Amino acid sequence: MKTILLVEDDILVSQMYSKRLKKEGLKVVLASDGIEGLEKLKSEKIDLVLLDIMMPKMNGHEMLKRIREDPSIKDTRVVVLTNLNDRPEDIKEIKKLGVEEYILKSDITLAGLAERVVKYLK
Repeated sequence: MKTILLVEDDILVSQMYSKRLKKEGLKVVLASDGIEGLEKLKSEKIDLVLLDIMMPKMNGHEMLKRIREDPSIKDTRVVVLTNLNDRPEDIKEIKKLGVEEYILKSDITLAGLAERVVKYLK
């Protein structure tokens, strides 16, 4: 069974995505900020990270930088899933850190997200 780490600080959004991804037969591990996300990424076998950007304690951009700097997890596949689209320079910098895709939450349905996640896990 493939495992997704969903790093999202909005509990309702987190539950909604988690429920939909579980329908695809995926295991979903939840984290509410970048610090918790890094801890879980290092302690569990994660196949793909769905990463929000705007979060407390440690934002997704900083978490992504730390993933890429850590030899034990640097090759982890990451999909950014955010509402942040107002600063093109931020998006460009995040993409430079190597993400599968940068998805705006408002641009994708639950079914569409599940479809993309399954595609990235093949």
